[in-house]
Amino acid sequence: MTNDLREPAPLGRLGIWTWTLDAAPMAQAQEAVAELEELGFGAVWIPEAVGREPFAHAALLLSATKRIVVATGIASMYARTAVTMQAGHKTLTEAFGDRFLLGIGASHAHMAKALHKSSYDKPYSTMVDYLDTMDKALFAAAAPAVRPRRVLAALGPKMLQLSVDRADGAHPYFTTPEHTAIARDVLGPSAILAPEQAVILSTNADEARELGRKFMSTYLRAPNYTNNLLRLGFTEDDIKGANGQPSDKLVDAICVWGTLDTIATRLRQHFDAGASHVSVQVLAGDLATLPLREWRELSSLAGSF
Repeated sequence: MTNDLREPAPLGRLGIWTWTLDAAPMAQAQEAVAELEELGFGAVWIPEAVGREPFAHAALLLSATKRIVVATGIASMYARTAVTMQAGHKTLTEAFGDRFLLGIGASHAHMAKALHKSSYDKPYSTMVDYLDTMDKALFAAAAPAVRPRRVLAALGPKMLQLSVDRADGAHPYFTTPEHTAIARDVLGPSAILAPEQAVILSTNADEARELGRKFMSTYLRAPNYTNNLLRLGFTEDDIKGANGQPSDKLVDAICVWGTLDTIATRLRQHFDAGASHVSVQVLAGDLATLPLREWRELSSLAGSF
């Protein structure tokens, strides 16, 4: 795949990134995504880890909606062969057109090894080979009428460059507007750049940071993320400071909290840095309950960027 004929995917400017749909019964998840569509969000991003299978999940969500894009953030290359990945990609694109966006990533060593019994020695080279196989694979079913689009989960310079060379752009996760600016410089002016941004609708600093630290604890055990934070200028003390907890500085950089105006300012920083779309991950309560109230409140920002 090359980007010579790239057209923008219809993501809109603001989307929702959430794994809470996995925790809800499917009928409730479908109702929630239909409401996100009515609220004006352009896309909903769903993960792959130990929850629902993302292609089946995406198909069910797309079937319950009319306009919103469903994107995988991300589908792991270790969870299925490249031939199976391209078949799922083309199947959903044939059925739903450019309302499906495939996000592919290398995931993490512990996920690849423990869940999928795969090695994790050279994730970049493995991704290159994987994309080669995807692009050459046979697909004998009805072909999609539009070109299937994909983005790569990318943080470091090599994977960002691969995102523009072999995909339609990048989906950085667990990062900052400063990284968005770096990514845009690598990707050039026309590629999709869709960072995720965690938000907490609370003006209580202690409560917000406690929730942020709870959310961040999983990701700060993954070298992919900690190495990126070090490249951005954070220190080991920021990552594992007092009592093994991230510093206030790092929590506030990864999780914006406060009023709608404060959150809008952070989102605008991403757009000013070159984001074409921002996927907002609401952190609330036990982190697993559908944050319907917060989504409704954030919808007032959907047309602001």
